[in-house]
Amino acid sequence: MTAKTSSRTKAAVADGSDLSYEQALDELERLVAAMEGQQLPLDQLLQSYKRGAELLALCRGRLQAVEQQVKLLDGVELKAWEGP
Repeated sequence: MTAKTSSRTKAAVADGSDLSYEQALDELERLVAAMEGQQLPLDQLLQSYKRGAELLALCRGRLQAVEQQVKLLDGVELKAWEGP
């Protein structure tokens, strides 16, 4: 692995772009639990909040992408859920 590839891999891990939706959601849930349940120093709380915002944006983006794919597969509009 070259230094350039290694730096790109580290950047992907840092911004979450290599995480699956499930992994990002799991990390987000752990961050929220830690923020709610502990007395964190202000700097750590801010870092956790920033990371949480990144993960939330990643999850929302992936959900929107899936929604667009479903719309394409299902026609112009999503059908209303009628339940069981």
